[in-house]
Amino acid sequence: MQIKILYGEGDAQVLVSQAAAIQKAGHQVETAVGRKTIDEAARRGGFDLVILGPTLTKNDRHHLPYVIKKAQAATRILVMHTDGEGHPAVDANIDTGRSIADLVAKIAFLMSTGEIASNRLAKGAAAGK
Repeated sequence: MQIKILYGEGDAQVLVSQAAAIQKAGHQVETAVGRKTIDEAARRGGFDLVILGPTLTKNDRHHLPYVIKKAQAATRILVMHTDGEGHPAVDANIDTGRSIADLVAKIAFLMSTGEIASNRLAKGAAAGK
């Protein structure tokens, strides 16, 4: 199943390379550079998963999950840094420096546990699909 992902980073070059690998794994990816752009995209909603990359500041990785959950409570959040661990609005995290293959595996894990799939079905049912 293809999921819709918002992937945000602080560094555009990192964003481009990582996003391409996630798309290659079969997911629909919208990208955003910087806190303001990520915030605006998240408020538009419609994402199954938001990935916050390690090149964002610690403050951004802390603040944005709250904004995202407020805008779209069912959206899952994956933080690519250990500071996502224990954050009340973060659903999963992966250590900085892990490979893109590990990130894709983490996304697959979230899908296999039903975290993302059940939210996709619930959103479709609420929209009458």
